[in-house]
Amino acid sequence: MSEKTYRIEASRISDFRSYLIREEKSRGTIEKYLRDLNAFAAWLGEREAVKENVAAWKNELLEKGYKPVTVNSMLSALNTFFDFLGWRECRVKFLHVQRRLFRNPERELTRAEYERLLKAAMEQGKERTALLMETICATGIRVSEVKYITVEALQARRTDISLKGKIRTILLPGKLCKKLLKYVKKQKIKSGEVFLTGSGKSISRRQIWQEMKALCKEAGVEESKVFPHNLRHLFAVTWYRISHDIVKLADLLGHSSIETTRIYLADSGEEHMRQLDRMGLVA
Repeated sequence: MSEKTYRIEASRISDFRSYLIREEKSRGTIEKYLRDLNAFAAWLGEREAVKENVAAWKNELLEKGYKPVTVNSMLSALNTFFDFLGWRECRVKFLHVQRRLFRNPERELTRAEYERLLKAAMEQGKERTALLMETICATGIRVSEVKYITVEALQARRTDISLKGKIRTILLPGKLCKKLLKYVKKQKIKSGEVFLTGSGKSISRRQIWQEMKALCKEAGVEESKVFPHNLRHLFAVTWYRISHDIVKLADLLGHSSIETTRIYLADSGEEHMRQLDRMGLVA
């Protein structure tokens, strides 16, 4: 009986990729897992992926200045790979990260900034970009879920989104449906996806990101604040301020854990500072 080895070979990485596809992981998740795994394999070289080496890599990432949350996300990819191969003895523990109470104000997109981005898009004649931003921000969908916004969904004013084996129903605001139906009529889109490239293909995450970044200068918004996920965050914060129902919000966002939703609701701390000042405990 041959001795068990822990070498990360190309064939094992390929099998892992096939496994992730079978598990219906999103394309973004698959790309990230493989990117992290390949980074570890390159660092490892000819050594084996024993626990001591994995722990050494974790420590080196910290020494290089990687944030704990980033290190944990990279370890998650490795641990999933180890589980797939039955190498549970190679797994390492995640770094303990205290839940952040406040968001970095340099990365928080305000409603006023969002509205300036919409205005800049329309002034530049980028109607599709403006409608894309409005759709994500008004529904809270992920950028990978934009494909579920179809002509049929607009007519029904709702869409069913399937992700990771779960299906959730998203209701579409009437005003949004009216604007998008007017848009598809002008674009001669009679059925299927609303947001398409000039060649009729689904618009990619990267393209959406690039189109939003191109608006920053005219809108007077820092680039660090402008990415599709921040629109989803703005939806979450706005919805919660009206409803104060975190359980319902978790359902709307497609979160399996309310703790994930709490992260979305963290603010920049400005309201907390105002409350501290109102306490009047400093003479």
